Amino acid sequence: MKNVHASGLVIGDRGVIVMGPSGAGKSTLALALVARCRASGVPARLVGDDRLLLRRHGSRVVARVPDTIAGLAEIYGYGPIAEAHEQAAVIDLCVRLMPARDVPRLDPGGAELVEEVEIAALIAAERAATAAIPAILARLEALGRSKTGCDETRA
Repeated sequence: MKNVHASGLVIGDRGVIVMGPSGAGKSTLALALVARCRASGVPARLVGDDRLLLRRHGSRVVARVPDTIAGLAEIYGYGPIAEAHEQAAVIDLCVRLMPARDVPRLDPGGAELVEEVEIAALIAAERAATAAIPAILARLEALGRSKTGCDETRA
């Protein structure tokens, strides 16, 4: 099991991990995605914030929250809060946060190798949750397994 610096969440039946350096906005983006989907009536929950344990299961990767931080999320400028969570999720999308200058204008539709498994990937700008949310929700819809039901066009 690999311990990674990332946040994870479930939107509908889709698992998402958000990766990037400290201060990139992983927690803010994960919490904003959960709030957006819940406001649309779509089930969404945090898996873990700041640290995830990743394990390959056949051709899938499962993210699990370490027991020591289960149910906690950090709000930047405030501190940790209690947050409803799932213990684990199969990962369908890896969001990589990078400096805005390195983010392509259009999603190239690529994949990222996570625990030796190709996972659909999206590159998003650091500290830009408002801009990233529509792209993430659209990418999840494009994966075609099932609808998340979130309204990706609403700001």
